[in-house]
Amino acid sequence: MRQFVVEADGGSRGNPGPAGYGAVVLDPATGETLAEAAEYIGVATNNVAEYKGLIAGLKAAKALDPDAKVRVRMDSKLVVEQMSGRWKIKHPDMKPLAAEAGRILPPGQVTYEWIPRERNKHADRLANEAMDAGKRGRQWEPSASMAALNAGSAASPDAGAARVVGDAAAGAAKARAALASAAPAAPVATVPAPARSSGAAPAAGWSAPDLGTPTTFVLLRHGETALTPEKRFSGSGGTDPELSAAGRRQAEQVAAALASRGTIQAIVSSPLRRCRETAAAVAARLGLEVRVEDGLRETDFGAWEGLTFAEVRERHPDDLDAWLASPKAAPTGDGESFATVARRVSSARDRLLSAYEGRTVLLVTHVTPVKTLIRLALGAPPESLFRMELSAASVSAVAYYGDGNASVRLLNDTSHLR
Repeated sequence: MRQFVVEADGGSRGNPGPAGYGAVVLDPATGETLAEAAEYIGVATNNVAEYKGLIAGLKAAKALDPDAKVRVRMDSKLVVEQMSGRWKIKHPDMKPLAAEAGRILPPGQVTYEWIPRERNKHADRLANEAMDAGKRGRQWEPSASMAALNAGSAASPDAGAARVVGDAAAGAAKARAALASAAPAAPVATVPAPARSSGAAPAAGWSAPDLGTPTTFVLLRHGETALTPEKRFSGSGGTDPELSAAGRRQAEQVAAALASRGTIQAIVSSPLRRCRETAAAVAARLGLEVRVEDGLRETDFGAWEGLTFAEVRERHPDDLDAWLASPKAAPTGDGESFATVARRVSSARDRLLSAYEGRTVLLVTHVTPVKTLIRLALGAPPESLFRMELSAASVSAVAYYGDGNASVRLLNDTSHLR
C-alpha cells in the first residue's frame, strides 16, 4: 500500500479577512513532491482556511491513490485535535468542513500529527501565494519550474486547485518527508517532543549524544568494466559485464584499504556481476560472507544500455531531454525512472537498517543507488544526481541515527586507488 505525507496550512489577513490555503502531497520515502494545492477563498477566518487546506490536500492524495495511507501534518492544533477526535467541534462553521474532510478517505487510512509552524513552510508558502494572487484578482498558479514539469498533466477534477507536479520542491520539504519516512506516526503534543520518546520526525541538526551507535553504510561503487572508461550506459538491463583487468585491480586495492581500517562488519551486494566480483574481493580479505540485495541493482536504462550519451542524444533526443528534465521520465523502452529507482533503493535502505542496526555495513552497488542514498540523506532534490561525481571503486559513507537523522560522512573517496 502506498503512503503519502500531506502538509496543509491556511491563513487569513484580518481573521476574518482575505484568506487562502495551501497543501502539498509528498512521497515519504523519497521526499518527492507529488501534488500541490492552493486557492484564494475570499473573506474567511484562519480556521476555515486551515480546514480548506486539509480538504484540498486529502483530495489531492486521493486523486493520486484512493487506497493510500495518508499522514497529515499541520501546525493547526485545533484541526489536528478535532480531526483526531480528541476535541469536540463546537463552531457551526467548522462542523461541515470537518465532516467533508472525514468523508474523503476512510478514517483508518488517515492519521494526524501536529508540527510547529517552522516545519510547515511549504504549505504556508503556498497559502501566502494564493492570498497574494487573490489580492491581485488572479488565481494561484504553480511556479514556472513546476508548471514546466507538469506540462501535459491534468489535475484531478476532485482535487480542487491541486496541481500534480514533478519533484521540484525545496530541499527542506524533501528533508522533512525523507526523515518522516523513518518514523511512525506520533501522538499530538503541545510542544515538539524528542523523537526518541514520541516517534515524531526529528528536526534536522546535530544528533543528540544519547542516540547510541549509528548504523553506518559504507557505499562502494564497483570496479571498472569494459564499458566504464567509454562512459556507456550500463544498468541492470544490459549484458551484465564482468570486471575488467583494471576493475579487478581496483577491487583488490579497495579491499586492502577496507581491511586496514577494520570497521566493516557485514557486506551486502547488488546482484549484478561487477558488484558481486568487487564484493568477493573485499569479503576474501575480511573473512566475511556476501549477502545479495536486489534493491541495490543499477537503474535499468532500457534501449540506452551500452550506448554513450552522444549516441542516445542522436537516436532518442526527445526521450533524453525528458529524462534530464524530470525524475519521473524513464529511458526509451522499458527503462526505470529515477523516481522508481529512489523508491526501490529507499525500501532496500530501510530493510538493511532494520537488519543491521548499530553496525557498519559495506554496500557494494552502482552510481545511481549510491547517489540516491546520498541525496536522500541530505534531503536534496533529484536533480542533484547530476551534480555528484562518483568514480569507479570509490567509497562514500552515510551514518543513520536512532532519531531518523542521517549524516553524510564521505563522498567519492578514491585515495586508496592512488
